[in-house]
Amino acid sequence: MSEENKFNFSEEENESIAKETSVEEKKEAVKEDAKGLFSSISIFIKELLDFRDDTDREATVNAIKADIPFKGATAWILVCSIMVASVGLNADSAAVVIGAMLISPLMGPILGLGMSIAINDIDTLKSSLINLAVMIILSLLTAYLFFRFFPTADIGNNEIFARTKPDIRDVLIAFFGGLALIIARTKKGTIASVIFGVAIATALMPPLCVAGYGLANDWTSFIGAMYLFTINTIFIALATFIVLKVLRFPMLKYANSKKRKRISQLASLVAILVMIWPTIKFIDFIDETRIASDYSEFKKEIEANEKIWLQNEIKNDDDKTIKLYFNNLMDEVAIANFENDLSQYEKIKDYKLIVYGDDSRSAKNLSEQLRRAYSDLDQKDLIISGLEEQLNELQETVSGLNRQLEAQNTSDEVSFSGLAKDAKIRFNDLEYFGYSKMLESKDFIKVDTITVANIKWKATLSDSLATLKEKELSNWLKEEIKVDTVVIKRN
Repeated sequence: MSEENKFNFSEEENESIAKETSVEEKKEAVKEDAKGLFSSISIFIKELLDFRDDTDREATVNAIKADIPFKGATAWILVCSIMVASVGLNADSAAVVIGAMLISPLMGPILGLGMSIAINDIDTLKSSLINLAVMIILSLLTAYLFFRFFPTADIGNNEIFARTKPDIRDVLIAFFGGLALIIARTKKGTIASVIFGVAIATALMPPLCVAGYGLANDWTSFIGAMYLFTINTIFIALATFIVLKVLRFPMLKYANSKKRKRISQLASLVAILVMIWPTIKFIDFIDETRIASDYSEFKKEIEANEKIWLQNEIKNDDDKTIKLYFNNLMDEVAIANFENDLSQYEKIKDYKLIVYGDDSRSAKNLSEQLRRAYSDLDQKDLIISGLEEQLNELQETVSGLNRQLEAQNTSDEVSFSGLAKDAKIRFNDLEYFGYSKMLESKDFIKVDTITVANIKWKATLSDSLATLKEKELSNWLKEEIKVDTVVIKRN
């Protein structure tokens, strides 16, 4: 067989190897590009979020320590800001309260607490606790004096009561507000706008004002407000502690190593004890929020049913009961459906459901009551029509009697009704008018007939003016009834 008839695969094999090599090279290039992309993203995120290189540790510590003391100008600024906030709460003015927050120096001792525990500085811890106590007492005293001696408006629905019932949102606001504040404090060149914003968001000022109001008026408000203030204080201090630990602020060194260790243990113990209660309350807040959310969804599901009318509802978390009051008849099937719906919600499925229905409000009874109501209305309409006819008849009878009485008068006498109307028109101060013929005898022998007019003036008319008007009335009556003498008697 000649060489031309033989198959030669060497070129094809070489091309296949070359292709595989090219694919592998491209894969490696893609991997390198991906590594480069991920590396670039990682570097970008690190540069975006890392704030360690922009931290001035010494300046931060000095600035926080400088803001801790409450004396002199700082104390007066606090008093003024508390007074402004109290006025704002009393007037329910959010703008005034925010203005008071901007000038209040409340953050110093709280940041001092978090920092002293983070860097093991027992002297700063003592100073922070003392000044925090001074700040609270001074604030409470100022707010108490305002609400004790200044008249308060109706505050049942205003901003004050929003500061007596803390929930999970207040915890989150305090914690993340505290984070923003301490991060701004550690930055080289303090960001004043952040500090002002945190002062507004964490709202330390209103709870103290409400607590002062509670001392003066309502202990329940005092307890709720101090509860909120304590939560805010602890979580701001916690945020400070965490940030300073992340930034690795140096621990304070003592010449006596045993003393340093003892102080460190004491500070750690204080931090643990302080955090136990807010941690428990934080968990409770989350649980309460979930219960409220599930209960709200359960209510919406009931209210969406157009065939039933939920009149009232009571949820008692202490004995875990839910009472539903309906304005119509509730059978066992409807109650079973409610219980099944309740079991679908994780946080309230263990609650006992108690359903009250109004048997008198069933559809059949309502129709019967409506029919009876229409029937009663028809009967009342008939009665009213009959009474109106009787009234018209009485009015005609009275008019006829008046005409008969006036007809009995002699032809030369005027009609009394016309005379009375004219008298009222001419003398609008008259409240009563009457006249009659009366017989009299001065010597008990001769009898004369005189005309007597009985009148009554309005109480606002003075005696002197009444006398003048009586003379004028007498003259007018003489002309009208054609007599020489008219005796005016005032009632």
